[in-house]
Amino acid sequence: MKVQILGKNITVTPAIAERIENKLGHLEKYFIIDEDVVANVVVRVYPTKQKIEVTIPTKFVVLRAEVVHDDLYAAIDLAVDKLEDQIRRQKTRLTRRHKEKLAYSFIEEQEIDEAYEEEEVVKTKSLVPDTMDLDDAIMRMEMLNHSFFIYRDEETKEVAVVYKRHDGGYGLIETE
Repeated sequence: MKVQILGKNITVTPAIAERIENKLGHLEKYFIIDEDVVANVVVRVYPTKQKIEVTIPTKFVVLRAEVVHDDLYAAIDLAVDKLEDQIRRQKTRLTRRHKEKLAYSFIEEQEIDEAYEEEEVVKTKSLVPDTMDLDDAIMRMEMLNHSFFIYRDEETKEVAVVYKRHDGGYGLIETE
């Protein structure tokens, strides 16, 4: 796995880069990561806090963690802990549902980024929805920690949207 580190309002020192690379290297014990995979790390420094964003787009799933902390090294540790939790959670779900197809159960995902400022659209993103069933769509939405997920239904072949309801359940919007 290659690590690409970008510093915003900070010069990334060799010590910071080494710490990030070592911590992310520990994730390889959970699954095989292709050498073509690039872990994108953005380190931002604000006057009173530090923020680290880690995105690892594997061929199975997009792992993402974002942590704000007073100490940069603690933020790195917390981000790696979040990524480990995501991997464990996903593996447990898939083991329960598809014991024999664990490695094939992940599929690639284009992450939807929303950015609104006073009802003005500042970013537009297009995507090609993947074909899957409702359970897989809910699992992917939870894994990405989004409030909704757009996909193509396996049975109807139509675009659908699954979303989290405020009462704790899920909603489904189907198109005709």
